[in-house]
Amino acid sequence: MTSSNQSNKNLVQILHQFSEQYITDYQQTHACLPTVEQDEEWPSPCEQGATEKNPSPEGEVYWQPMAIEKSEELSFENVESALDLTLHNDIKTYFTLFYSESLDARCDEGELSLLFAWNKKDFERLQENLIGHILMKRRLKQKETIFFAVTDEEDMIISVDNASGAVWVERVGCKPHKQLSDSLTQFISQLTPVIK
Repeated sequence: MTSSNQSNKNLVQILHQFSEQYITDYQQTHACLPTVEQDEEWPSPCEQGATEKNPSPEGEVYWQPMAIEKSEELSFENVESALDLTLHNDIKTYFTLFYSESLDARCDEGELSLLFAWNKKDFERLQENLIGHILMKRRLKQKETIFFAVTDEEDMIISVDNASGAVWVERVGCKPHKQLSDSLTQFISQLTPVIK
């Protein structure tokens, strides 16, 4: 097995472990799955049915991360083609593993929210945002990064250096200023779920 394949396998395991721990911790705290306001025009495979307290169509629904079916074939080929760039495998694995609401977490530096696509349309919107982010980086003559999390501090994002795979903190529009870990797998493995 190549080191790239092993790295992806490890990242898949770590992401599954983190999301399962998040749901377990949430259920222990609230005695139910997480809830989100339902939007009938923005359905998701994550939705697990209406909550008892508000079963109306525009009410809240339970949700949990759901694996993206292989048949959906989510891919970043269009992004790579548009940018004439190969995205780091960790980012491609991260965003095509499961659909989910954002998952709150804590690292040594503070709190953050891991971003995921809620459904296929949201994945397409994510791709557009990533293209915009990379084009901005090129315009500013900065190295290319791909964001995957936001922090509780305005305009601070957590991103992967596309060349090295290292995880950095950066202010939107600025160069990354602090490395948090050597890889996405290492970074996710250090996170603790934050239940609100």
